[in-house]
Amino acid sequence: MDTLSTGTEAERAVPEVRRRHPWRVVSSLAGALLLAGVSGVVGCRAAGSDGVTPVPQALAFLPWLLVPGGAGLVLAVLGRWRTGMVWGVAVLAVTGWYTQPYGDATTRPKGPVLAEFSVLTSNTEFGWATDDLIATVRREEPDIVFVEECGFRCSDALAARVPASDYPYRDVVREDGSAGSAILSRFPLKAAAPIPSEMAMPGAVATIGGREVRLQLAHPMPPLPGADQKWHQELGRVREFAKASKGGPVVLAGDFNATQDHALFRSVLDGGALHDSARLAGQSRAWSWPADRTTPLRTQIDHVLVSDDFKAASARFLTLRGTDHRALLVKLGLYGG
Repeated sequence: MDTLSTGTEAERAVPEVRRRHPWRVVSSLAGALLLAGVSGVVGCRAAGSDGVTPVPQALAFLPWLLVPGGAGLVLAVLGRWRTGMVWGVAVLAVTGWYTQPYGDATTRPKGPVLAEFSVLTSNTEFGWATDDLIATVRREEPDIVFVEECGFRCSDALAARVPASDYPYRDVVREDGSAGSAILSRFPLKAAAPIPSEMAMPGAVATIGGREVRLQLAHPMPPLPGADQKWHQELGRVREFAKASKGGPVVLAGDFNATQDHALFRSVLDGGALHDSARLAGQSRAWSWPADRTTPLRTQIDHVLVSDDFKAASARFLTLRGTDHRALLVKLGLYGG
């Protein structure tokens, strides 16, 4: 009798093991998957690495990672997963930190103003936006025009419909499809070596306000899924150009197929002491692509970079029909002694 009583009391003394409700387990697992994915991309951003597919593609839309990161936190809360809650808060904090504009907000030019002029860069998507580009050039009257993806139709139209009296100096690479490019200028141009690439990246030296200004069009290959090595290679060449050009007035403009959240693009800025004019004008997170779709996932991959010899008075993104890019119009002041 005593033995039976003792056994029963011992069984009652064993604490009951609580089992988590199945939907809380599912909620926690789903939250973990979301937070892991966001952490991987943001971790690459923190490490200064662009990684491989799908990291470069995801980095282009880094601010939007706040959405899955927030969803992961909510799922952790619903699942009553404390570790996940801490993880989610940390992921949102780090992601939010990196949404801040990158680079200096001002340049440091010296001497008096030598010239004030405007620069337009536009990717016409195989030349389909040529008509709107020409209309924009007539309306805005930029002094220098950089055109990416200027196919045969585009280059022929520029020659026929943009008067030589308005833009007497030109460097046009007449290629089909996305490979063609053009630089139009009101200022005298001298030839300069292009950057080797699949899509033409011509360069020139313009005489502006009595100073020689190095002009360079940028259009590296995009980081296509499974083929991002070409993007690394060509954007790396753009970075090397920036390093080699350090010390003189430089305008590097075009479709970089990269954002401030890509380590390679930041290295272009840092290596050549260049500044993103959109950042200087308070437009660092204004989107330029894609312009032809209703998706909220948009980002800025079109840039006009300038050296410390310039000040950016304004930067405006313009919609052109027929292309998936918005054009960028920047007003600059050139300074010098």
